[in-house]
Amino acid sequence: MRTSELRKRRSSLTLAWDRHVGEASVPAAGTSGDVRPEIASSWERSAWHISPQVNEAPLANPGDASTEWESSPVCVAVRTIEAELRAVAADGDLVVAITDPDARILWTHGGSVMRRRAEKVNFVPGGRWDEQSVGTNALDLALRLDQTATVYSAEHFASCVHDWVCWAAPVHDPRTGRQLGVLDLSTTWDRAHPIGLATAGALARLVEREIQPAATAAAAPAPDGAPRAVLDLRLLGGASAQLNGRRLRLTRRQVEILALLALSSDGLELGELHAQLYGDRPVSKTTLKAEMSVLRAALGRRLTSRPYRIDMPVRCDVSEVLDHLRRGDVPGAVERYRGELLGWSDSPAIAEYRDFVAVAVRTALLAQSPPSAVLRYTQRVPYDLEPLERYAQADSRSTATYR
Repeated sequence: MRTSELRKRRSSLTLAWDRHVGEASVPAAGTSGDVRPEIASSWERSAWHISPQVNEAPLANPGDASTEWESSPVCVAVRTIEAELRAVAADGDLVVAITDPDARILWTHGGSVMRRRAEKVNFVPGGRWDEQSVGTNALDLALRLDQTATVYSAEHFASCVHDWVCWAAPVHDPRTGRQLGVLDLSTTWDRAHPIGLATAGALARLVEREIQPAATAAAAPAPDGAPRAVLDLRLLGGASAQLNGRRLRLTRRQVEILALLALSSDGLELGELHAQLYGDRPVSKTTLKAEMSVLRAALGRRLTSRPYRIDMPVRCDVSEVLDHLRRGDVPGAVERYRGELLGWSDSPAIAEYRDFVAVAVRTALLAQSPPSAVLRYTQRVPYDLEPLERYAQADSRSTATYR
């Protein structure tokens, strides 16, 4: 893009920022007409945590950042291709940064101009560039949406980086798909170029290819000897989720997502999950990615992508019911069947699971009709009287035979 076009775009974004951020205590609704929806949403969230006039990012202990970097599986990969990264920074007068999964910078290298600019705003190892600390920025957005992201000039919430353009791409564990951090390229607004985003994505993939499986296994959560995280899902006759005994505060949509993932042992790709969750409803995949980002944070980052999978043991009452039915233990299945599977859900896939489980329990009960199971089922599904009637008929026949 020519400088005149960039200047025009920057001027337009600055006017939008002044109108919706600089002059408002909380960004007003309707900003989506001026800026991209993901930027408008981020502005609203940012306003609850920081001032747009913040001068720099908070700086964590650089020594802690250095220690974490040395133990990160990304560290060895970056050292392998460090010459290429330094060349990119020098040729484009960029600063290259690598973060952890919480958007804390662990490593940087910059050209002379950008290095000085980066130091002024703590875009250095130890700098915390999550949304709550410094507002809308490409590093946080790439992690939040789990995809490449650009934030240009006044799209940044903090005015101290309005002279910047940033391109960021998440870096994943090639073995599990777990987010390990983000790779970011940043320069001045007037050096923006369409190839910037593609370059960030390509470098992130290059880093991923150099990550050693042994390193990610060693860095994975819950090492040997430590308590393993366990997710407990109750989905029948009600809904609740507990992580290591602590109840999670989730929306209904998030509970639906967990249910679909728990019932899909091989995980689900983005398109599969979108179809199972929304069916034909006109909901964008970006909306689903945002939901997954929030859910990943709630699960302590124990949610992988490509495909999406819950990265910890899961106890689910639906699976328990089906396991007991497979073993022929009808009383055990009925004991755990407390009602419909998320009866309020309009997800097409959950509706299918709901009918399948209900029919499986009912069919097994009609075939065997053990008294205790029939009585328990009638208590929990009072509108279905056929199992009770079937049991009564069988009991009367057996009584007549005995006489």
